[in-house]
Amino acid sequence: MNIALIQAYIELGDTEANYDHILEMMTRAVMAEAKPDVIVLPEMWNTGYALDRIKELADPGGRATREVLGAFAKKHGVFVVGGSVAENIGGEIYNTMHIFNREGEQIAKYSKMHLFRLMDEEKFLEAGNQAVTFPLEGGLIAGASICYDIRFPELSRTLALAGAKVLFVPAEWPHPRLHHWKTLLTARAIENQMYVVACNRTGTSGDTSFFGHSMIIDPWGETVASGGEEEAIITGVLDPSLTDAVRGRIPVFEDRRPRMYDIG
Repeated sequence: MNIALIQAYIELGDTEANYDHILEMMTRAVMAEAKPDVIVLPEMWNTGYALDRIKELADPGGRATREVLGAFAKKHGVFVVGGSVAENIGGEIYNTMHIFNREGEQIAKYSKMHLFRLMDEEKFLEAGNQAVTFPLEGGLIAGASICYDIRFPELSRTLALAGAKVLFVPAEWPHPRLHHWKTLLTARAIENQMYVVACNRTGTSGDTSFFGHSMIIDPWGETVASGGEEEAIITGVLDPSLTDAVRGRIPVFEDRRPRMYDIG
């Protein structure tokens, strides 16, 4: 399964420019010699962290996002893991991932469960309250996670126990925490014996700079593909059979003792 990560620069608060730019990079991705099966976008790509204006900028009901990404998925016959966008649902703003199949049908959506206090998310956004898995092809199940969520291993383990063999992580993860980014992503891959596909933005927004380094990590914790700090399309290949092979080699899930984990 060929994956393309759209490691894009995002204009703060300029939704029109961001939609145009993301579509341009997605179009370049599908024109590549090895056409991707799945395209992955970064976090909050429609607005960036323009939180002081987020109510006026957020996509009402996610309509524009669904129209644009659904049409693209159908036209080019690709899955689109739509990173996340600021979405206005009845006056409340969520950080939401929209996922589409090759026919352009929305097959899942996930709103970020853990809000990042260091960027004041909890003051402007509502937290999601539902873990989400979704189907890819050949019976492959994927899990959804957004940025700060990866600091909470309970979520990725819950998704793995629900059948996920790949975890998608769109992000706006800034300097200076590059070591945390790489370490946490690798840990989530190793402990859950799953692929981790993480798409981070790049560029500077206000006083914050984002380092890119989007990554695809296999179930052994080995890096399949990784970007640098510049805007880029990062590509790699997933072998779904590797997850089964690793889980068979080291039977972590069979050796769990969940009844022993309750210290209450």
